[in-house]
Amino acid sequence: MNTSEAISASAVSGLAERRLDWRHKAVPASANGTTHADFLAAKHTLADLQTPLLTLDAGALRANADRLAHWCAEHGVLLAPHGKTTMSPQLWTEQLNRGAWGITLANFAQLRVAREFGVRNLQLANSLTDPHAIQWVASQPADTTILSWIDSPGTVDVINRTLAGSDAVLDVLVELGAHGGRTGARSVEAAVEIARAISASPNLRLVGVSGYEGSLAHTADDAGLAAVRGYLARIGLLHEQLLAEGLYGTDSVFLTAGGSAYFGDVVTVLSPYIRADPEDGPNVDLMIRSGAYIIHDDGFYRGISPFSREGNRPFTAGMHGWARVVSQTEPGLAILDAGKRDLPFDEGLPEPQFIGPVLGEAMQPLLGAQITSVNDQHSFMSYDANTTTVNPGDVVRLGLSHPCTAFDKWTVIPVLADSASAESAGDQTVVDLIHTFF
Repeated sequence: MNTSEAISASAVSGLAERRLDWRHKAVPASANGTTHADFLAAKHTLADLQTPLLTLDAGALRANADRLAHWCAEHGVLLAPHGKTTMSPQLWTEQLNRGAWGITLANFAQLRVAREFGVRNLQLANSLTDPHAIQWVASQPADTTILSWIDSPGTVDVINRTLAGSDAVLDVLVELGAHGGRTGARSVEAAVEIARAISASPNLRLVGVSGYEGSLAHTADDAGLAAVRGYLARIGLLHEQLLAEGLYGTDSVFLTAGGSAYFGDVVTVLSPYIRADPEDGPNVDLMIRSGAYIIHDDGFYRGISPFSREGNRPFTAGMHGWARVVSQTEPGLAILDAGKRDLPFDEGLPEPQFIGPVLGEAMQPLLGAQITSVNDQHSFMSYDANTTTVNPGDVVRLGLSHPCTAFDKWTVIPVLADSASAESAGDQTVVDLIHTFF
């Protein structure tokens, strides 16, 4: 790997030599044994694929990635996309090539995937408490940066015991949480105490403050936004107290928060703390960690994304499900061949959008239909039998909610060329295959 690379280009391009077979459920039987590169060279189309199926839209991915990269540059903030959304080094590459600082991950296994593909700047949005993980992070080469979070004096003790006698020093951020939230110290005062313990440790260096506002609200109404913004203000207060006590162990500090739902609020509240004057204390960078934005959706994020709320060039849904009618034995009820093992359902059930007799041909709007429940391998679709005809073998395109629980169900995901409306689009060429590593 070239040490100037943010991710190993050779490792990512090597995915094109992977052979496709029965282990990859998105790959048609006719392509069994071919390589990724051969599959693309054959110009396969949507019509060659089978259901159940998840596909991505090349144009949406590109537009979404460009949109947030430009927005971050305009606002002077760093982006470390949460890689656990896709666990795809190919998509991480697209984000890093657009200027992302690095990639955020959620656990030790995900860190190992990222390092295997040569990612150099990493953030673990979690605490290191497994001795194996602590030792592994401490053993990484000097040209690799791994930031992790601490929300308890007990975590400081675990790291101190694990690295006792070692000259290794881990860069960490103190995490502020809130009552009713997930991880994070429950008060500014508790977080300051943790920061003091970090500062006194021979194996830790405090380099910032971290937090996650998304666990405190799930809506963009007044109550939800007030909870988020109040919490973010406390992150700023904590940062000011750490500065006042001189607890940071570096001259370059990170403040980080911001998933894909409230990143605009993060920047509004915390951007006043950005500082680049070395004569006035440490450099302070604000870093958001949005991950779902590159895919976006037709559900939860469509409704809550800052760009959707502002009505100003919102992101575009970049994923769709495709399912076939396998049973139609009652008027107004169709059973589809995609279920919980294939499509996300935790943030809203799939949304029927279009229907047609053949995969890869123009489709008609499927008005008034809805998915009422999902089983492991099936979905129940209700529709108005007086106005809509549904037959076994018909194909339904589905809008989906929550990319984070869509990608983990697929080891390979076809990417379709820029597409027009499903009503007018003909067959679409598969222009890439996205590999995931969950």
